[in-house]
Amino acid sequence: MHDAPATTPAAGSADPAMTGLDPRLGRVLLESRQRWRDLVGLAADFAFETDAAGRFSFVVPDPALGWPTALLLDQPAERLLADPSGGFDPFHPTVPLRGRHAWLRRADGTVACLAFSSAPLLGPKGEIVGARGLGIDVTEQSQAMAEAATALRRSGMVEHILARMRQEVLAPRMMHAVLEAVRGALGAEGAAVVGSSAEGPAILHQNGHGAEGVLDSAAVLVADPAATVRAAAAVAAGRPLLVSTCLTRFGERAGLAVWRPTGGRAWDIEEHLLVDAAGAIVRVVLEHQAIQREMARQARTDSLTALLNRRAFLEELPRHIDRLDREALPGTMIFVDLDNFKPVNDRFGHEVGDQVLCRTAALLRRTVRPTDLVARLGGDEFALWLNGADHMTAAERAESLRLGAPGELAEVIGAPRPRLSLSIGIATRRVGSAEDIDSVMRRADLAMFEVKRQGRGHWRVAPDLDA
Repeated sequence: MHDAPATTPAAGSADPAMTGLDPRLGRVLLESRQRWRDLVGLAADFAFETDAAGRFSFVVPDPALGWPTALLLDQPAERLLADPSGGFDPFHPTVPLRGRHAWLRRADGTVACLAFSSAPLLGPKGEIVGARGLGIDVTEQSQAMAEAATALRRSGMVEHILARMRQEVLAPRMMHAVLEAVRGALGAEGAAVVGSSAEGPAILHQNGHGAEGVLDSAAVLVADPAATVRAAAAVAAGRPLLVSTCLTRFGERAGLAVWRPTGGRAWDIEEHLLVDAAGAIVRVVLEHQAIQREMARQARTDSLTALLNRRAFLEELPRHIDRLDREALPGTMIFVDLDNFKPVNDRFGHEVGDQVLCRTAALLRRTVRPTDLVARLGGDEFALWLNGADHMTAAERAESLRLGAPGELAEVIGAPRPRLSLSIGIATRRVGSAEDIDSVMRRADLAMFEVKRQGRGHWRVAPDLDA
């Protein structure tokens, strides 16, 4: 903008239009104009008139929005518009308007929102020869309203996500509902929960398409310590990506990732805030999932020895036997009972007795492979299932237990008496056998009972079912 001479007289100067008037009348008119200017300056943050060419012919106060009026007069009014290509233009009204908002540029480069009332100036023939108006600065109110509206929209989206989640009970279905709702709220191509596994970054849950393409970039953002503060954005294979890190109270580190299709627009600040809010919900679901996993583990695990309990052992056996049948392999059941366990409890107390049970569990774990099953059936009774093993292999394991158990268990009680040993019964389910689980367990139990009857501390193989 360039300097231009003011078209209104300075205070105290003679107005050419008043030449020839009675001096007293001229003075009254000047004072009246000054009062009008003062009142307009008090009532408005920006008042103007434009001519037929759309140039400022009058501006108050001085300065206006930080601009000296000398720089504005005779300049095109639209130069003050923050966005000349769109939005409301208060400087070219065709009819009187009130309370319309427009964004103008301040002298310092910032923008201000003004509520304008403006009207066209009409010539003798009704033609528009300019405009007149005034504006009130409502920038703070406008920003507050915008923030409130944004918060309200975000709250509505979060409530929608929570409503979808509450319809489910199991954590995986909860997570699916959350991701589906987040994806729909943001118009994203996909949403996923990214975590880690023994093999590296992993997609724990997903909804939509393209998760594999953003996995590596999302994993980097999840691993970034700064990403725990707020959602972080990146571009993965041309896809705008947004990740909110979720650090659960159980130490699990994962992240909610959402992405747009290749070439999609970048994420705005409101979407950052929404993904952060959704990330907090994802964290809750992850914690709920961890609790459900722990509850399931406890329901299947003996609390003292951490072995499978009877229920879990019986649930796992059919799956193992089905696989052995498909692969034409045998399987062997081993029943183990602690000898003289009651005298240990009576003499040393249950705390020492618990230590004996835990040491026995450790012995049995070392005896089998990770793919085999070990369970505490109750009290001092244990069971093992050896996949692919026949009675000869089982007998070798039983002999190792017979020889090693007494000395190791004596270390727990610190005395040679009572002598702790193991009575072991073995039953093999041969290849192609139609024998059910109950029958195999019954044969192993009978074999163990026979060892007990004949003096304990040994092992015995049950006769084949067809023998």
